[in-house]
Parts: sequence; C-alpha cells; structure tokens
Amino acid sequence: MDKATETTAASGLETDWSREAILDRRDRYFAATQRAFVPYETPLVIRQGKGQYVWDEDGNRLIDLLGMNLCISVGHAHPAVTAAVKDQVDRLTHCTTMFHHPVPAHFAEELAATMPAGEDWVVHFTNSGTEAIDLAIMLARSATGNSDMLALRNSYHGATYGAQGVTGVRNFRHNIGQLSNISFVAEPNQYRGIFGAGTEPYLEEIDRTIAYTTSGALAGMIIEPVQGYGGIVVMPDGYLKGAFERVRAAGGLCIVDEVQSGFGKTGEAMWGFERHGVVPDIVVMAKGIGNGIPLGAVVMKRHVAEAMREKFLFHTYGANPVACAAGRAVLQVIRDENLIENARTVGAALMEHLESLKQRYQVIGDVRGRGFMMAIELVKDRQTREPAPEATAKVFERTRDNGLIMSKSGNFKNILRMVPPLCLSMDDVEPVAEALDRSFSGVSPE
Repeated sequence: MDKATETTAASGLETDWSREAILDRRDRYFAATQRAFVPYETPLVIRQGKGQYVWDEDGNRLIDLLGMNLCISVGHAHPAVTAAVKDQVDRLTHCTTMFHHPVPAHFAEELAATMPAGEDWVVHFTNSGTEAIDLAIMLARSATGNSDMLALRNSYHGATYGAQGVTGVRNFRHNIGQLSNISFVAEPNQYRGIFGAGTEPYLEEIDRTIAYTTSGALAGMIIEPVQGYGGIVVMPDGYLKGAFERVRAAGGLCIVDEVQSGFGKTGEAMWGFERHGVVPDIVVMAKGIGNGIPLGAVVMKRHVAEAMREKFLFHTYGANPVACAAGRAVLQVIRDENLIENARTVGAALMEHLESLKQRYQVIGDVRGRGFMMAIELVKDRQTREPAPEATAKVFERTRDNGLIMSKSGNFKNILRMVPPLCLSMDDVEPVAEALDRSFSGVSPE
C-alpha cells in the first residue's frame, strides 16, 4: 500500500499517509486528553479494514480481536452496513429530532422488539454510550424521586463527568469532585473478588451497602452483565436476580449496561442480561450498535421515560438517520448471518486454546469469558495472585508483532482483553492461538 499523500477524487482533499506526518499532526493538534489514549509503545496506524482484519500503513494485516474498542460488531466495512449508510447519505445526512424521519422510528421499533416481551419499551437515541449512561442516571433519579445510586467496583461506564461517577476503575476517575450519592459495591469477581467465589456474599454486601452508605431509598443500581474494561468479569448466575430484588425493594430501578456485552457478544443471546432471567427497567447500549458509526441508545420501560416528559432532552446527532440506518443493518446482519451462534462456537474453540496456554505458562493466572468476550489475566504468582502489569505489557507488545490487536485492561493493567467482531471465524482460531503462544513464549512472571 502506498503511504504517499492521496487525493480523494470526489472532494479533492489530500491525506498524508506518512507515519511521521500522522504522528506529528496528532501531537501538535490533539488535546492532551486525546493524546494520552495510546496503548502501544510505537503507535499503530490503521489504513483500512475488512471483516475481522485491519491493515496498517505498511500493509501488514492484523486480526482485530478488539473490534476497534468493541465498536465493530459485524465486521469492518460490512457490505450491508456500508450500503445502508451510503443510501441514506445520498438521500439525507441529518434530520434534527425536532422534525420527523422514518429511519430512526423504524430502528427504535426494531430495538424494542429485542427486549423481553410483556413490557412497553421506548427508546431514546444518544450520540454515544457515555451520554446514554448519563441519561440513564438522570432517568432513574427522576422516575424514583431518589438520589442514591449503587454501582460495582471494577466497572466501566464511561469517562464524562456523570459516567465516571459510576465507574469503578481508577484510571477513568479524574482527580475532581465526583457525582454525589454514588455508593460502590464489591463486584462478584469469581477469581479475584474480596469474598472469593460464590454469589451470596456479594448479595449480602448490597444489603450492607444500602444500610450503611445510603438513605435506604435508592434511585437505582447499574450493572454490566460482563464487566468489559474491568477485565471480562462475568456476573455469576443468580447475582443479577438477587441484586434486582434488593434494589427494587429499596425503591430503585435496575439499569443494565450492555454497551460492551450487547449485540450478541456473549454468544448466548442479543443481550447479556437474558441468561440471568431478569427484566431490567433501563438498558444502555452503544459501540457495536452502528458497527463503528457513532450512536448510542437508552431503551427503557415507558413509565420510566414518562417521568421526564415535562422537560425535553435531546442529543443533537442521537437519532441521526445515517447512524440509525447503520443500526438497522447491524440487527439484520446479526440475524441473517447467525452471528450470535458464531460467537458461541468460535468463542468456545478459542477458549480451549486459552486454557491450554494457561497450562503451559505460569504467568497466566486465569482465563475466562463467554462467547466473544474473553480475557487472560497475568499474575506474578498463582498463589498470591499478585497482578503482573510488566509481563502483561511485554506480552501485549508481542501480540501486535505477531499480528493481533487486543487491549490491556483492568485496574492494574494486567489483563489481556479480547472482544473481536462477531464474524471471527473458525479459520482464525489456530492463527490466533499460535500468535498468542509466540507472544507468551519466554515471558517470566517477574
């Protein structure tokens, strides 16, 4: 692939693809808040993508095991999504929510249809998942008349002022006064949790937290069915059900954050909460919703939304018809290509290889996940489970050298997180496993 300056035929705009120019412009014109989010020692420049693969500016192909931070759900440049976007762009690029357009309304109907039957679901579109979290908090407080919220330690819900207030990962909590009336509950981490394995001790901790750190009247609790950035921590069976019972007994609403676990990522259903036999009051979604096109949504029971009917609230591009056209195509592709089942079967095959890696490399303390949400946790000692961030950083850099993209995550950055597009195939399993094997070879826990 040519790295020289390119000129787009239609617009005449030039793009300089030389590495030095790309890095210089970013360093010169990006604010510090955006420049800081660079995981690799040598920045990765991505030129194009197709399906589960991307190519850097030198033409090297990498398997995208992160889906561009989980935003690519059905594959890079999926023809059905691309066609839907192009068709809508040719017709109308934006229609403000003050006016009406059929595409967002159709998409709202289709999203509502994915929710549990027997409830009256409505949708509010946002620009992003973080904004959707902010709205969910506001909805819970408005609908209940209460202020106290519960969130889980080790959770990630976003980095805006409101969203970071319910985020339990320190790297995303800025040294500023945080949102008030938020209490954190120990997460039911079956590998590293403070109460060890099991569910009941963590449910009892919810009781104690309500009793000692709140007024006793809750606005709600927010839970990821699978903690994403926290290191793919799967909520154990019975936890969501027990948490919902306690929150509702205290007058609160149950909020499920499906920004990372939704749209089939767990390989079991469209939504991560479905396996737990619960019905949330509010569901937050984003990232994979538009296969990379910016969009988020809050899906809620109608009576919750009605609590804010006296004042309008809008997100300028939240119901953008181009983004909603992409969202409609994503839902259709997931169904037509049987991608949830693909995540289940291919994810299970890959997990077998991760278990094998654990047997061979002492630096691996735990492998876990569900479907296409997978993690490898690195430790200095399997008995003490002390995190091994230095070894993680070394393996992480090697994975890129061996043709993989993933992320370092968790509070101690000792977890390799993998959440690939739903189109990752059985043909990719062996190459991924071999690349991981090469990446771990010779790495010491210390």
